[in-house]
Amino acid sequence: MHAHTFFSFNAYGHSPTSLVWLARKERFAAIGSVDFDVLDAVDEFLDACELASVRGSSALETRVYIPEFADREINSPGEPGVAYHMGIGFTSSTANGKVTSILTDMRQRASQRNRELINRVNAHLSPITIDYDRDVLPLTPAGNATERHILVAYTRAVDQSGADPVDFWARALDAKKEQIALIITDIPKLHNLIRSKLMKRGGVGYVQPGPSTFASIDEFHQFVIGCNALPCATWLDGVSTGEQAIEELLNLGISKGVVALNIIPDRNWNIADPAQKHVKLQNLYDVVALAQKLDLPLNIGTEMNTYGNRLIDDFDAPELASVRKPFLDGAYFIYGHTMMQRAIGLGYQSDWAKSHLPSRAARNAFYTQIGYRIIPGKAGMQQICAFSDGMKPSEITYKLGG
Repeated sequence: MHAHTFFSFNAYGHSPTSLVWLARKERFAAIGSVDFDVLDAVDEFLDACELASVRGSSALETRVYIPEFADREINSPGEPGVAYHMGIGFTSSTANGKVTSILTDMRQRASQRNRELINRVNAHLSPITIDYDRDVLPLTPAGNATERHILVAYTRAVDQSGADPVDFWARALDAKKEQIALIITDIPKLHNLIRSKLMKRGGVGYVQPGPSTFASIDEFHQFVIGCNALPCATWLDGVSTGEQAIEELLNLGISKGVVALNIIPDRNWNIADPAQKHVKLQNLYDVVALAQKLDLPLNIGTEMNTYGNRLIDDFDAPELASVRKPFLDGAYFIYGHTMMQRAIGLGYQSDWAKSHLPSRAARNAFYTQIGYRIIPGKAGMQQICAFSDGMKPSEITYKLGG
């Protein structure tokens, strides 16, 4: 339920439609698209889900500033007050007119950060340099580039320069040639090293973000809710000072409109070091239990935006057995909201839902039931179009066999 498309970099090259086709071929229970700072994939993705009879949802991911946690690192390493954050359950690539400017501003900020990053890295790597418009933007179909695209552009520039890539990267990254030789053909490891040395904290391209670098959490929630979508907190691994206060953080988010929590499970159990795995796996179990206590459905996935990411989560892994049910319930919850909002405008944020289901727990339960009972595709859309805002939730679930 957290698969980036090529609108913000997919390591496997998937477009929105090819993700849906993958889900159909592999018989996924559901699939969700997500992209950084744009809604470009939403219409194509949901249209493809309808045509292919696949359960789907669409999301947007960004980074926000949370002033109440200004002195605590959350889930963006080394950046106190900054958090990766999401809106899930979008049903259109076009933002509501009242909040379009917020989306435009997020996209412009991302572009400006990229251009400034490249200027700093170019100065370090000269005479091998890249141009954002010439070398980076063509790597993405709608002009929304990420650091992943920039990494591709730099490695291509080195490969095409005629320079010895091992010698070049050893000098540029202040690394031993033997180290670079071992990973030069291992794209995930090479990109991660370049990113850590040049673009992340301590690197020549890095600038510490501040309160004005990203939209505030309140501004982002205004945008998400204005699109009838769902503000969604994200959790990394429970290790940072901010995530050690996860209940405080989630309650703050809930007070600002958060209704769900995103987790990348693979980061928390698929770990080689036994001691680290023990800690992070227990943190995973604890945060899932907390989410259930706080009535926060879960949105989970593997991202697909880094070379080497798993394609899908391994629900057959014994480590995930105890959390499989809440993971699946979360997928059906967001699918249920998406279908109700897309077909008849009666999604989670609708006045109808707030009137009939004032508690988050009751609303969560209703949309989860809808998700489990609605047939995917055109048949499901026809089912929902038979309902109206004059009906009670119990009438709708009854007509669906509940």
